Formats: sequence, structure tokens, C-alpha cells
Amino acid sequence: MQHTLKSPVRFSGVGLHSGQPVQMVIHPAAVEHGIWFRRSDVVFGDAMIPARWDAVHQSPLCTLLENGAGVTVSTVEHVMAALSGCGVHNALIEVDGPEVPILDGSSAAFVRAIMARGLRRQDAPIRAIKVLEPIEVRRGDAWARLDSSDSLVIDFRIQFDDAAIGAQSKALTMSNGTFVRELCDSRTFCRQADVDAMRANGLALGGTLENAVVVDGDRILSPGGLRHHDEAVRHKMLDALGDLALAGAPVLGAYTGHRAGHALTNDLLRALFAKPSAYRMVVCDAPTTSRLPGVGVHMDEIPAVA
Repeated sequence: MQHTLKSPVRFSGVGLHSGQPVQMVIHPAAVEHGIWFRRSDVVFGDAMIPARWDAVHQSPLCTLLENGAGVTVSTVEHVMAALSGCGVHNALIEVDGPEVPILDGSSAAFVRAIMARGLRRQDAPIRAIKVLEPIEVRRGDAWARLDSSDSLVIDFRIQFDDAAIGAQSKALTMSNGTFVRELCDSRTFCRQADVDAMRANGLALGGTLENAVVVDGDRILSPGGLRHHDEAVRHKMLDALGDLALAGAPVLGAYTGHRAGHALTNDLLRALFAKPSAYRMVVCDAPTTSRLPGVGVHMDEIPAVA
């Protein structure tokens, strides 16, 4: 069965790049609606933006969606990960500006609010995208790949010069509340030098030590340190789940990312859908449904920091 929220849930925060206040509401939606954004501040023209791979306007810093009228909404990956990880299939996300609020830099607040509100079952089957053939894309020494699997598996490897991050790898099967339990509280991260450079160019104006893990060499500058010793790779996995959610349906496949980012994961989806023999839409039976990311999630699995 598909799911939507029982009632609207509201969020207030700032945009990561603009630093401006943002109000956002996730509304319940009808069966087969999927996930859409609506810019409530757009008075004339098309304010509706689909949360879909082919609406991605590739950006190096976040996932940005754009409709045919040129209306955009950015930094959608954390809320998309939360919706996927909580098993929400239909929702309308209303936001009063061009960015989703960054909150604490993770998906934790979205997850807690969605689960506290509760989900409503809808009388329609869940369809999923089953990967049948390997698909791989590369950019320089970074690559991402999808292989066949009966459930969604995310395997990620990162390598940074800063000793505070270094080389990290992690692989998880996204079933039975794994996202909520293991990934949802992991924050975005960056180097202090990158923060300084972005601000000099008018970006990351809403970034603080409270909504990102900032590192400088072997030092963690953010108060309280890390939530996990490998928080950086966990956040990259969170991002990957959010970007894969833009496929438009749950993905049954094994995703591997090596130094991959938002653009490369979008390249991967574009390559998948460009090859019809590489995937099949399937109606999820009970065993398959039981392996989807949002099934079997409980409030007490949310990390205490959330």
C-alpha cells in the first residue's frame, strides 16, 4: 500500500545559501500524486516543480530542481531522503522561497516530524524500479554504479585530504528502518577553507557551525564534535538516498558511490532510464514491500540527537 502523511507538517529555518528565513509545509497528497514541490511565493506562472530526476538542474553544491517555466527549488536532498526513509510515496511540499530549510544539516528533524505526524495508508499498490543490468557513470576518478539487488543497498567510499575525514567507507541495506537508525542524523560537512571561499562568492550565507560539520585539517570545528566517527560517509549515503528518491519510485538495486556527489547520482539515473533493458517497473508483493526503506520504522529508532 502507498502512504501519505495523516496531516500537514510545518518547518521553519533558513536557506543554506541565501541565509534567508524559509517556511515549508509538507502536505498529504492523493494516490499516485508522487512528490511535488510548490513555490508559494510564485504568484504568476507555474509554481509546481516535480521531484524527479529529469527536473534536476545539476549543481555542484546541492540538488536543484527546475520546472519548464524556470522556477527552481534547491537543497531538496535531505527532505527527499526523509520521505523515502519514512515510506512516504505521495506529498506536496510547499516552500515560500527557492531553498528548502537546512535545519541542522541532516534529515533528522524531517524524520522526527513526519513520524510524529504519522502516515495514512492509501488503497494503491507500491511500484518499484528493479535494476536488471549494471549501469555505471564516471567523472574523473569519481564513479557511481547500480547493480541488480532484491532491495536497496548503498555502498559509499570517500577520500579527503583533511585528517578529520580521511578515507571512509560504509555499506548498508536500506531495510527495516536502517535509514532512520543509522543515517538520518548525519550532517553535511565541509572544510573551513571551502566555507570561506563560498561566502566570498555569496554562497553558504546560512551555513553555521550548528548546521554543518566544519573541519580544518585534523580539527572538528563544530561544537560537540561528531555524531558518528564516520559521519561524513554516512551523510554522503543520506544524500545518495535523497537523490535516488528522484527516480520517482523506490529503487531495488545496489548503489555504489566512489567519491560521488549529487550530479553523478543524477547522471546514473539518467543513464538507467536511457536504457530500457536495464530496469523494469514491478508491483511490490508483500516480501518486496517488507524490504523497502520506510517499512517497519519506529519512533524509538530515531537517534537521540534528532
